[in-house]
Amino acid sequence: MFVSRFEKIVECRIVSFLRRNHVWTKNRIVKSPYRDIEIPNFSVSEYILSNIHKWENKTAVVCGVTDRHYTYGQLYKHSRILGAHLRRNFKLQDGDAVAVMMPNLPEYPITLLGILSAGGVVTTLNPVYTSYEVQRQIAMSDTKLIFTIPEVVPVIQEALCLAKKNIPIIVMDVENNRQDGTISYKEIINNTNVDLSILKEIKRDSEDVSFLLYSSGTTGLPKGVELTNRNIVANCKQQDTELRMYDFTTETNQDTVLAIIPMYHSYGLTVVALHKLAVGLKLVTMPKFKPETFVKALEKHSIDSFYLAPPLMLFLSSYPGVKAKHMERCRSVTIGGAPLPKADIEAFLNKVERDVHVGQAYGLTETSPIATLAPLGFKNYTSVGYAIPNVELRIIDSESNNLGPNEVGELLIKGPNVMKGYKNNPEANKQALVEDGWFRSGDLASISDDGVLTIADRLKELIKVNAYQVAPAELESVLKEHPDVFDAAVVPIPDPITGEKPKAFVVLKDNKNTSDNDILAFVSKRVAPYKRIKEIAFLNEIPKNPSGKIMRRTLVEKYCS
Repeated sequence: MFVSRFEKIVECRIVSFLRRNHVWTKNRIVKSPYRDIEIPNFSVSEYILSNIHKWENKTAVVCGVTDRHYTYGQLYKHSRILGAHLRRNFKLQDGDAVAVMMPNLPEYPITLLGILSAGGVVTTLNPVYTSYEVQRQIAMSDTKLIFTIPEVVPVIQEALCLAKKNIPIIVMDVENNRQDGTISYKEIINNTNVDLSILKEIKRDSEDVSFLLYSSGTTGLPKGVELTNRNIVANCKQQDTELRMYDFTTETNQDTVLAIIPMYHSYGLTVVALHKLAVGLKLVTMPKFKPETFVKALEKHSIDSFYLAPPLMLFLSSYPGVKAKHMERCRSVTIGGAPLPKADIEAFLNKVERDVHVGQAYGLTETSPIATLAPLGFKNYTSVGYAIPNVELRIIDSESNNLGPNEVGELLIKGPNVMKGYKNNPEANKQALVEDGWFRSGDLASISDDGVLTIADRLKELIKVNAYQVAPAELESVLKEHPDVFDAAVVPIPDPITGEKPKAFVVLKDNKNTSDNDILAFVSKRVAPYKRIKEIAFLNEIPKNPSGKIMRRTLVEKYCS
């Protein structure tokens, strides 16, 4: 195992070395240093289910709390039964949207594949959404059917009242009773007397939309991101190259991946669930984060690969109950969703007491989601690696001129994983999708001579101090270098002289009572005068969304108005 992993790292480095001298074109476009791949013309369900015969009896998914599990054979059987019932008994048509509003359960992948097998389009919802948020997404997506858990049914019923709609609600009643007026998932799956031949009438191709995911809305109302079968299959295949983080599934080996990133989010959906199922790995699902159950899952299951957001990385490195023994099989940790300061990575490596690959990935829902990835053995912790195969990058200034190496500007992305567009939103499409298929990320970034991408900050989150632009992420990284600081967030506040100034919110480590003056002095020594933080407030916790992004708007509205 160790030899194959070492050889893989060496091969990755050799291939990268041979090609990175040519990543920049004369037009200042950055190409992936990795070989382009061919993308099969499959639907997502066809792609995932096509190799199931190779690992039919291996576990596909297991609940990290209850141990409820399904083999790949059961995954195939149940998803096809579900798809046939949706088509025949619920009259689902090609392209109809079906909502999934539940946490990471073992049945989540079965539900996804069942909907896709029936020709439907999956739209996912956060199970903590309010009825007003649910109502809005139901209306925007034109949802025909909803899958959920018993606890969320009242919220959905209220949302349907608000929307003046009567939509069937299928409830995951595998371990709990369902409410009146809802439909039993268990009864559907157990009813095997359905004619599966109806699935042959499905007419969906690679260019059809398979997922309709709504953006978090941090810069406005949520937008429906239309991801095609080709987008998702491409992003899966792009991870099977020199950037591969797993060992192949064979008769004697099956890697295990922790599935704690929510599957309703593109990161948890594509990178953790769909891709890993497509290559025969075992998913250990966690319905919600609780320290005790999280540690028990680590003790029970030997995890080979972790896919985490920054808050979970912080937990692993700081929680006393997590020991080095829990990471004995861990070979790689990939961080996505938000930037992670180098200090947090070093704290994790100190905890595990050995050399584990830790790399950052970059992407957006609109890129399915991965656009760049740090390969095995890559030690530049402040960057997010290289463009994945078939992806091109460029950096532009305010006049849309292409910039060169190490110059900071807005990042644009082009590749087969870039979304079809925003549903029914031509104005947003006009702003985000520019000439020749380039997508404007809204992120400030720079690219080194050899193609390494470094994210500076969100373009719309920059703090404007006089004529200067200050990136909150840079200041947050400096703050977290302070030995007493556990977590931090920086936002702009009005200033009568400079226009705006940075204000920091800081969470101290346990049993620390460091003063704000001490932290201000610490930061001032490390940044230019115009970047210096002017105010500090101490909090017990920094508000973040499920992907780990700091909810700056919440901080501003709650503490700065």
